[in-house]
Amino acid sequence: MSDKKVFPEGFYWGAATSSYQVEGGIENNDWAEAARQGYVPPCGLACDHFQRYEADFDLAKALGHTAHRISLEWARIEPEAGKFDAAAIAHYRRVLMALRARGLKPFVTIWHFTLPVWFVQFGGFERADAPEIFARYARHVVLELADLCDHFSTMNEPNVFASNGWLRGTWPPFKRFTLTDLVSITNSGRQYEAGTIRGVSSLFSYFRVMKNLAQAHNEAYISIKSISPKTEVSVVKHVIVFAADNNPLNRARAWLANYFWTYRFMDRVIKHCDSIGLNYYFYKQFGDKRVWRKTDMDWNFAPEHIYDALLMLHRYRKPMFVSEGGLADATDATRAEYITKQVAGVHKAIAAGADVRGHLYWSLLDNYEWALGFGKRFGLIEINYDTQERIIRPSAYVYKKICDDNGIV
Repeated sequence: MSDKKVFPEGFYWGAATSSYQVEGGIENNDWAEAARQGYVPPCGLACDHFQRYEADFDLAKALGHTAHRISLEWARIEPEAGKFDAAAIAHYRRVLMALRARGLKPFVTIWHFTLPVWFVQFGGFERADAPEIFARYARHVVLELADLCDHFSTMNEPNVFASNGWLRGTWPPFKRFTLTDLVSITNSGRQYEAGTIRGVSSLFSYFRVMKNLAQAHNEAYISIKSISPKTEVSVVKHVIVFAADNNPLNRARAWLANYFWTYRFMDRVIKHCDSIGLNYYFYKQFGDKRVWRKTDMDWNFAPEHIYDALLMLHRYRKPMFVSEGGLADATDATRAEYITKQVAGVHKAIAAGADVRGHLYWSLLDNYEWALGFGKRFGLIEINYDTQERIIRPSAYVYKKICDDNGIV
């Protein structure tokens, strides 16, 4: 009897990247400006993926991938308010054609954290009309690219964007809620906290931003559907699995944490989602006294709990795909184990009724890990940043076998 766990026919396997983290040469967004001011490490050339994307996609294809998630750089496409750059669109059309030529299904994220400088100067997502500005950009992107891609996610991890920018203050615009230390569980660049603006008002700004992000997704969805009704539109949601022991107080804490981190936003947007992308990295149990293994990000080594994250989103009865999931592991000592257990968790969720259509590991390449710079290594492929040499890690071949077999033993 075989213990092989087989995935549904047509299940997509692949990896993900995001524009600013890998492309290089982007100097007109808020992160580049923050680097010039010394608030975050400079990104610079990054992986030079802007020039090397075809060779990188060749590697993905050789590793058995059948899908790939990218993001578009808003600052490239709309360098001035309402003025769109035809050359940037032409570049991303070439990127999508390169994916399709290799049999890699494109999953495109329209916005992945970074903002054009002009938008930030206008007030960014604190502006009342930010949803309309974002919907205008999303509409233009789909109008220009929908013939080459049928799946667009409006935004990546809205809660992460807002909490790191307005609660923790470690990301632009560097506003920090005074009591954030009581709730912070992520490693998002604490060495930069000294430059943050501290106070209570940022909490109210955070809630305003979260409301605007939900409205931005909804308005983008409506605008996209008005010009391309058949385009599949999703949101990529980062889910932290908050669990608890049997203590009633801890159970209440977990319920509140899951509501405010996951369900509150999803409840606002689910009527305007054709599918949901899941990003999973964190499992936290209130009252937990276990000593956890840690990843290089100092996160609990808990890949199997992606099962819980998928079941949390399963309540919305929408198709799902794992848009990100992985770990920082510079020595590649535990990545294969992590991937195998994570994939097993996805299979378990499917067996429990979750409609999961694909799995995209984070990340295809080592990349710029935001305020932490280039030290954290998430890639299936190692990058030598001095020479831009690509080195396939052993764990990538373990994942390749899973992709080739459409299952695990």
